[in-house]
Amino acid sequence: MSVRNKDGLGGRAAIVGTGATEFSKDSGRSELKLAVEAVRSALDDAGLRPADVDGLVTFTMDTSPEITVAQAAGMGELSFFSRVHYGGGAACATVQQAALAVASGVAEVVVCYRAFNERSGRRFGSGVQHREPSAEGAALGWALPFGLLTPASWVAMAARRYLHAYGLAPEVFGHVAVTDRKYAATNPAAYFFGRPITLAEHAASRWIVEPLRLLDCCQETDGGQALVVTSAERARDLRRPPAVIAAAAQGAGRAQEQMTSFYRDDLTGLPEMGVVARQLWRAAGLSPREVDVGILYDHFTPFVLMQLEEFGFCGPGEGAEFVAEERLPLNTHGGQLGEAYLHGMNGVAEAVRQVRGTAVNQIRDAARVLVTAGTGVPTSGLIIAADG
Repeated sequence: MSVRNKDGLGGRAAIVGTGATEFSKDSGRSELKLAVEAVRSALDDAGLRPADVDGLVTFTMDTSPEITVAQAAGMGELSFFSRVHYGGGAACATVQQAALAVASGVAEVVVCYRAFNERSGRRFGSGVQHREPSAEGAALGWALPFGLLTPASWVAMAARRYLHAYGLAPEVFGHVAVTDRKYAATNPAAYFFGRPITLAEHAASRWIVEPLRLLDCCQETDGGQALVVTSAERARDLRRPPAVIAAAAQGAGRAQEQMTSFYRDDLTGLPEMGVVARQLWRAAGLSPREVDVGILYDHFTPFVLMQLEEFGFCGPGEGAEFVAEERLPLNTHGGQLGEAYLHGMNGVAEAVRQVRGTAVNQIRDAARVLVTAGTGVPTSGLIIAADG
């Protein structure tokens, strides 16, 4: 396919390498070691050397500094380094930052990485344990005293309103979980390889925070993932077919908070993802009908349904029916519910595999893949396209 927008970022940079550690519940090694393993694996996939890298991008939440990763991986001088805030909302934005650096000539080869021991170390699902005085802490202060201490509890508020507004039952969220686990069951890299689930099993899983059940919530994973970005021109001379960055966007909505935006006029949608959607469709010159695969951030199942609605794949309240009818292949790696929770970076890697034609659950003629980052927070998105 051809990338239609030649005036902006679209089509000027490409992902040329992906690399990951194994996904586990106890890696047995430091987060720095995980990061370096993933980075070296991604460079090998691209056919590049550490010395070729002059830029690094990661998350503000990552514990491995860019200069330390560069030193440990055998890189030389860096001309660009950047970090993106808001947890999982940063996933696609790391690639956007890398592509902007490449397109502007600030750097030639930029590696995006994320690595953590999120199961054996600090577990995000355990919620807020201690918070220093800050503007962010003040915003959370409206919810924490009433017991809303965990991401699941914050999302449950919006999920409950969504069900009420459209006359639905919690069981509708099971369609997302079943779809993810179906693909994970045939993905040897997935933690839940060989373990699909049924709607009945979803409905029988224990409550975490009503209306969210255990199988509505993503995993906690130890591991690392890295992606290599360079110019589209250079990409065509490298080892793998380039995965072109057709469009990239970030978005924050009005009255945006971090998963506690309860004072908006409507809790049944994700305005931040609407901001991203409008930018992506406009920049890529595409519509929902032209997307072949959707890799949607699935930390909690209700927000997958809302994302489909924000992007215009279906109408408000129709997301569950859309997923149940398999109108679009979703999270073909198993997602964060089925493969691993790597803050969405493993989803970007799956998009690359799909357009290369090398995915385990390959979708025939996949040429355009939508990828999204964490929702409920300021977020980001990508459209990854085959070259040509």
